[in-house]
Amino acid sequence: MAGVLARVVFYPTLLYNVLMSKLYGRHWYDRIDETVILGALPFRSLTQELVKHENVRGVITMNEEYETKFFVNSAEEWHGLGVEQLRLSTIDITGVPTLENLKKGVHFLVKHRKNGNSVYVHCKAGRSRSATMVAAYLIQLHLWSPEKACDYIASIRPHIIVHRGQFKVLNHYYEELCLLDSCRSTP
Repeated sequence: MAGVLARVVFYPTLLYNVLMSKLYGRHWYDRIDETVILGALPFRSLTQELVKHENVRGVITMNEEYETKFFVNSAEEWHGLGVEQLRLSTIDITGVPTLENLKKGVHFLVKHRKNGNSVYVHCKAGRSRSATMVAAYLIQLHLWSPEKACDYIASIRPHIIVHRGQFKVLNHYYEELCLLDSCRSTP
């Protein structure tokens, strides 16, 4: 049922996001650190800016296939530009990335970080699904709590919304990391 709702409201909410950007100056994307750029759908019109000016060599797509069908580069198009895409499909609105997908995404981000590349992490609006992925990356990188990671992201991109289910999976991610690392995190 959640998947049906997400499909029904996709285009109206995409239009809302475009209007928020055009009318109110909400950033389409924001750089979180030297590696990660958190943003909304990377429309084809942004491709050159992202690749040439932002050094994007990786893209994590948290969208389902139908969300990227018309306005966004395909995996093949990204590849032709020297950009690796990782799709970790998650339902819009109510979707929560799986723990396994968070681990895949963080591994992808760390790999690109070691190579000095930027990675564009996105969903439709760059607010929930993708913000959850970026929070997992910051937890891994700095051993921050989920709250500290989300607060940091919100200090840069204030319109993020990390829902209860997303916090729950981030807490599981953090707990697993703490078991492996004896958690020297600062809250």
